[in-house]
Amino acid sequence: MKAITYKKYGSPDVIRLEDVEKPVVKDDRVLVKIYAASLNAYDWHFLTADIFMMRLMGVGMFKPKNPRLGADFSGRVEAVGKNVTQFKPGDEVFGDAASFGNGAFAEYIALPEKALALKPANLSFDEAAAVPMAALTALQGLRDEGKIEAGKKVLIQGASGGVGTYAVQLAKWFGAEVTAVCSTRNTDQARKLGADHVIDYTKENFTLSGKQYDLILAANGYHPLSAYKRALTPKGIYIMAGGTAAQIFSAMLLGPLMSNKGGKKMGGVSAKINQKDLFILKDLLEAGKVVPVIDRRYPLHETAEALRYLGEGHARGKVVITVADGRPLSPAL
Repeated sequence: MKAITYKKYGSPDVIRLEDVEKPVVKDDRVLVKIYAASLNAYDWHFLTADIFMMRLMGVGMFKPKNPRLGADFSGRVEAVGKNVTQFKPGDEVFGDAASFGNGAFAEYIALPEKALALKPANLSFDEAAAVPMAALTALQGLRDEGKIEAGKKVLIQGASGGVGTYAVQLAKWFGAEVTAVCSTRNTDQARKLGADHVIDYTKENFTLSGKQYDLILAANGYHPLSAYKRALTPKGIYIMAGGTAAQIFSAMLLGPLMSNKGGKKMGGVSAKINQKDLFILKDLLEAGKVVPVIDRRYPLHETAEALRYLGEGHARGKVVITVADGRPLSPAL
């Protein structure tokens, strides 16, 4: 089968489309023929190792131990192991391979069933592939780390990106009063996604406005932590949900030190694959409460170009890799 591989850290120029061995279907695995995958900042960090701590966490000090990339995907089940009970061949599924060695930028993947859920019936494969990691990050950041409640004032910074577009919609679903922060060209999109208020960051710095929020989720947290803390209510919560290496380190190392006992809290979120949460997202997507936003699509052989575009940091929503068209084969005549 064809798959994207990389054998050293670097720019998108180091990746290759190669022939690799098709996964073997073990007793507890589901073999999925991939029709679409999507990019996340997560993939960029694995490719470039720009967050040096990743090398110390088993990814590989001088070169990647695992030559495969890609977490989010959607496709059809081709085969299942004898211990699999939730899925059968022909099922349309979507999932996140981040906890199981990645490898979604390929024609096939084999994973435990807990990494998968049935694809929302109303979504295309491209749309479904655009969901898992970004939507899980938004959901878990708002609900688990941010303790979101109906009526709370919530600000989403980076509201036009992959995580941000889901965060705006999910915060509205939770019943919050939502302020979206984005650039001029994305203000209309933020309103369409449900934001009650929209701030154009090219014209206004919300951390200097004097307004305070119960929860700030920053999908691109480029302000100093002290500025975010100033913009929180007395018991407000700041959640970092992505950014540059410096921004992430700042939230990880200084956030706990800047948090006040019984008062303001500063922290971050990293999505965890959770089948129960995939089911929650499936229901919301099928009910039309949440919709994927796709910026661009690239074929598998142009994954390097897709990663290069993602690395520029201006994607509006998600960038999708189309692996196959997903249409059933026509019956033989």
